[in-house]
Amino acid sequence: MMIPACRLADLPRGEAHRLDIDPPVSVFHTDDGELFAIDDTCTHQDASLADGWLEGCEVECPLHASKFDLRTGAVDAPPAKLPVRTHEVVVEDGTVYVRLSTEAPNLPPCIASRLAGGPA
Repeated sequence: MMIPACRLADLPRGEAHRLDIDPPVSVFHTDDGELFAIDDTCTHQDASLADGWLEGCEVECPLHASKFDLRTGAVDAPPAKLPVRTHEVVVEDGTVYVRLSTEAPNLPPCIASRLAGGPA
């Protein structure tokens, strides 16, 4: 499924745009002009990666400083252990679209427990 995220002109380099879908996805526009989309929630704990710090092709979680590679979703620094999903980004007629991955997301334990009906 491909969904519109934002206009490219509205996403400055070095910034992120969060899509409030379930689970949330963020599009990152690097200083080099590349666009990447990943699941927005850190896999360690419920924190928005769009609120983190973007450096090169990495984003640092604002909560506990886990780092994720925007190209692969891989964890580059703990405490997170699981990668985030990556999604394809397409730009057509000045609009940024995200083609969502069909893989299952890696959710932090607090969210996975809540979705399974356990304590929050």
